[in-house]
Amino acid sequence: MPQPIPHDSPWSAADSVGLVEPQVLRFDTPLELECGRTLPTYELVYETYGTLNSDASNAVLICHALSGHHHAAGYHSKDDKRPGWWDTCIGPGKVIDTNRFFVVSLNNLGGCHGSTGPSSINPETGQPWGPDFPMMTVKDWVNSQARLADVLGIRRWAAVIGGSMGGMQALQWSIDYPDRLNHAVVIAAAPKLSAQNIAFNEVARQSILTDPNFHGGRYYLHDTYPRQGLILARMVGHITYLSDDAMRMKFGRDLRAGRFHFGFDVEFQVESYLRHQGEVFSRNFDANTYLLMTKALDYFDPARDFDDSLEAALAKPQCQFLVMSFTSDWRFAPERSREIVNGLVHAGRDVSYAEIDTPKGHDAFLLDIPEYTKLFGAYMHRVANEVENSANDVKNGACNREAGDHA
Repeated sequence: MPQPIPHDSPWSAADSVGLVEPQVLRFDTPLELECGRTLPTYELVYETYGTLNSDASNAVLICHALSGHHHAAGYHSKDDKRPGWWDTCIGPGKVIDTNRFFVVSLNNLGGCHGSTGPSSINPETGQPWGPDFPMMTVKDWVNSQARLADVLGIRRWAAVIGGSMGGMQALQWSIDYPDRLNHAVVIAAAPKLSAQNIAFNEVARQSILTDPNFHGGRYYLHDTYPRQGLILARMVGHITYLSDDAMRMKFGRDLRAGRFHFGFDVEFQVESYLRHQGEVFSRNFDANTYLLMTKALDYFDPARDFDDSLEAALAKPQCQFLVMSFTSDWRFAPERSREIVNGLVHAGRDVSYAEIDTPKGHDAFLLDIPEYTKLFGAYMHRVANEVENSANDVKNGACNREAGDHA
């Protein structure tokens, strides 16, 4: 006899997509990459939430950030302690309403959560790709995502959405495939990385590259792992995701034991937090993937293909835009989002912009912040209405034609 579902089971909540199962697609058509190399075959892991409508017009693509992956919402098992990384925004009745949208979330190429990447087996050698895996760019990811859309029967996305590095992918989608999306939602992103951002990424990479256990990226074959390097990389990155105000409110100068120990062990709460974040990340992420992802961030610059003119690049899109930033985000500060907005305005594109006042820093795009989710939700409600009204118009037109045929 089946056991009754406990009322407090998070995976059974009315606003949860519930239990989800990742899917895998294999592609045997070679993918030409910006670096000049070709990926002969590859696999993409993805999840879907909601139901695709009859004309495939309600599909939404979720593009993940640096440490993200395909598991954006719901739970993989009843024992999971935490849902997907954007569960705050994806689900029935939520910002990205799965009662109205068919949501697709994938793990990008080069990733370490199932899609082909450095830890995957190179078919030519029978060993992990390691450092031989080709360099990836945002354009490469978008091209692979377009192929995924083709297989899923999605000719045009209702919206392509992403925060941070995901927002850069949404922007690239609008430029490279202008006729394949109606809306682009670009959150806490930038039109290209500043020198400071590239510098942070380089420090993170060097912490991995100089770890004695890195072995030139072939640590898989040595049964080792550059754990300490990855921990340090994550600690550096995590500092940039939080604002000074957020750190002060969360930790201040609080001591773990209430007094100084006059040594180099963990004494301040913020030290403990950063080390914990680094430890957890090092158990769930691949070092070679981290190197690839940060380089892809560094390379991102859509204006480069248009004589370094962002305005010229942003004349390509045909879709409508929602651009959002956060006042305390210093990794991708609001002025970087305003560069995108100004470029779109000068190019005559349709853009809405919101700058959310919050002390939460760059990671605010992942959080349930009322002003943020209200504005984001209102925009997505409009997108859903457009989809449904368009479907009704098509249906009514078909009915009228049928009535005319019988007249």
